[in-house]
Amino acid sequence: MATERGAGRVSLGIWLRAGARTLSFRHPSASELQARPTTVVMLLALSLGIVIGVQRLAIGSAAQFDLRAIHSGWLTTLLALGACWVVVRRRDAVGASHGRPAVATLFALLLAQQLWLSALLSGVYIATGFWVPVQASVDIDALLHTAWRVALLWLALAALVLLWREAPRHFGVRAAVVAYAVLGTGVQMTAPEVYFWNDRTDAITNAAVFGQTPTQDSSPDDADTKADSDPAPLALSQDMLEAQGRTLPTALDALVPGRPGVVELYAITFAPYADEDVFSREATLVTELMRSRFDAPQRVVQLQNHVRSVAELPWATPLNLHRTIQRMAALMNRDEDILFIHLTSHGARDGQLAAQFDPLEVDSVTPQQLNTWLADAGVRYRVISISACYSGSWIAPLAGPGTLVMTAADADHTSYGCGSKSKLTFFGRAMYDEQLRTNTHSFEAAHAAVRPVIAQREKEAGKTDGYSNPQIAIGDAIRGPLRSLQQRLEVMQSPSH
Repeated sequence: MATERGAGRVSLGIWLRAGARTLSFRHPSASELQARPTTVVMLLALSLGIVIGVQRLAIGSAAQFDLRAIHSGWLTTLLALGACWVVVRRRDAVGASHGRPAVATLFALLLAQQLWLSALLSGVYIATGFWVPVQASVDIDALLHTAWRVALLWLALAALVLLWREAPRHFGVRAAVVAYAVLGTGVQMTAPEVYFWNDRTDAITNAAVFGQTPTQDSSPDDADTKADSDPAPLALSQDMLEAQGRTLPTALDALVPGRPGVVELYAITFAPYADEDVFSREATLVTELMRSRFDAPQRVVQLQNHVRSVAELPWATPLNLHRTIQRMAALMNRDEDILFIHLTSHGARDGQLAAQFDPLEVDSVTPQQLNTWLADAGVRYRVISISACYSGSWIAPLAGPGTLVMTAADADHTSYGCGSKSKLTFFGRAMYDEQLRTNTHSFEAAHAAVRPVIAQREKEAGKTDGYSNPQIAIGDAIRGPLRSLQQRLEVMQSPSH
């Protein structure tokens, strides 16, 4: 590509050299550079192309391009253009513009700096993600996020130096230059990520380019993994709606009161994302496990969104979850019984648990909502299990003396195994199908045992955004009831009993 300079042509290389020099706080090597509209378009297109390309590399599976992302992220560009206009306008007013860059040229130099930043950070991402072996103990997500912040601050300082040198000695102009550097940096650090590509198997967590690593929410095929055929879309009809309307009352009416002096477990499983069979499979597994191994055959309610169970199981909606909590709280002996809730879906960094059941509109559940419902119902002892990306964000809102919260990931990392080809999530498989099914009745012991197992499996599966890092928080008050429950179950299910 090239741009015109008078009668000649200026190659992209000259603009890159000029951008590199200003990025290292030196004057541009070619003071006679004159940017034309094609120069600006070229530099913008190259920066955008790098972002789109690296975002696509970040998703290892099938992805869908979302052109709507083109509308976002232009505020910093407009701020840069505005700062250039203020500098040159004031410089013209005092007659100091002879031989100095015009607005378009100054703006193009800022774009050349940003192009270098995009290229360098993309190289770091590609190297750490594909070429350079990284130990499992290294937090790649934190490493890349730190590199992005350092590079962004460097860019802001380089842009500030460039504009400061070009600005006349006028307080208002130099204040505008500083304001641009501060505001531009703040916007880029706080604005939501823009994604041009979406993983077809994950509508919530997406691949990021800078500051975040690619989503690893869907795992590759395992030896015991088999893809189900896609379920037919939900067809709304009066018969279906009437059948669904009876499911929750039937499930709640079947619950039985707790026995005085016996620590009972009441359980709810919640799978609100209908498009992935893995969530309904996991909810069914945990439901059956609670009924059989945790002695709760008439104290479990399964809530899920799936077309195949629409006439048998209540929908996984916030209202149904709230009503189920209220009913169980009314039946429990609140000074001794424990309410267990397992939630499984896609997750987002802001704590939203994805809910989808087209053509219905289903609201997401947040940890703050769940904590309020439990408190209002008077549930004293709770075990909350969240199998989702970034689920560590649920711990702080839910933790308390009478609560055990365990998650499939920390607040900054994706979990693994949520794709359409997954039989179970990595967390659900290790925690419930392997540990709690056969080895222990202790949630704490099971969680401790699955952490190294999940780390090894993620490494073998090629997860590149860092260890999911499952979390747990246990309040002192719930340890006694959990110990009593565990001892009773071990006696009941011992071979000699």
